[in-house]
Amino acid sequence: MGSGRGRLRRPYARLALGLALVVVALACRPARADDPFAGDTVGYGELEEEWRGEMVHLSWKPRAFLYKKFLSDEECEHIKDLARPLLTASDVVNTETGVFEASETRTSTGTFLEAGHDEVVRRIEKRVAQVTMTPVENQENMQVLRYANGQKYEPHFDYFLDPLNAAPTNGGQRLLTALMFLHEPEEGGETVFPDSETQTPREGLSPCVKRGLANVPKRGDLLMFYALTPDGLEDPTSLHGSCPTLKGEKWSATIWIHVGRFQERGPDGRAIAADVPPPALPACRDENDMCSEWAFFGECEKNPGYMLEGCRVSCNVCRGGGEAPKPPAPLEPEAT
Repeated sequence: MGSGRGRLRRPYARLALGLALVVVALACRPARADDPFAGDTVGYGELEEEWRGEMVHLSWKPRAFLYKKFLSDEECEHIKDLARPLLTASDVVNTETGVFEASETRTSTGTFLEAGHDEVVRRIEKRVAQVTMTPVENQENMQVLRYANGQKYEPHFDYFLDPLNAAPTNGGQRLLTALMFLHEPEEGGETVFPDSETQTPREGLSPCVKRGLANVPKRGDLLMFYALTPDGLEDPTSLHGSCPTLKGEKWSATIWIHVGRFQERGPDGRAIAADVPPPALPACRDENDMCSEWAFFGECEKNPGYMLEGCRVSCNVCRGGGEAPKPPAPLEPEAT
């Protein structure tokens, strides 16, 4: 009889990526009121750039976690002080074209801080890398936003739909979002996931919260959520927005993290200047001897989260091109 060896091996790449993406959840027990382990803490040491505290699991669809008191009051104020003189009307990225443009969907003011801007920014970047278990090089520059007087951000996705921003040479697709709260408003400003399977009780929340998951911003907390599913595909339940800030101000700092390396960093933690071309990373090779077979059966399109990073030659995404996927070798019949 014929062998099902090829059909059985093709899903292994998705399984490997899925295990990597949920390792945070598996390694850290969720601190929920109905959990026998509620109150457990997680962390990675006692150094300033590391963190130890309470992690709360919020949702599986999308995968969302809350890290309480992730930033100190001093760090929150420092980031606000850096950003305040630089604030301008916020633009948004058109996810179909990759171009920044003005939009009524986001009415906040904001700015970007240079990667590794100073000791405090570097410390926070390293801490985010620790809890997300991703390299610092996969991070975009920190974006600081200020919301006041009814300002909001309509529901949107953080993953890209345009091929330029999601290209492997630009770090690939956005994997997850690290959203830190620097200042909490007196009313409003909830982060909402309207299509989440988790339903937050609406009592005490602003009228903006109609369904799904809602997180009330608390100074110093980190809200981490994934833009991709465990098999590397875009997660439609990651649709999210910021409810209008009805009273007071809301400040946040966001770091988007990509599947691959987004920018090179020097020894001081700062991004290498754009006129210094970084090496082609990851290397132009296939990481698995099954890549050619997976590519032949269409996995480059079906499972881009893994394939475009781990099977670069077979998916023809290397700089300067690569070999087209070849048909798999005929399977030898099993002895009967």
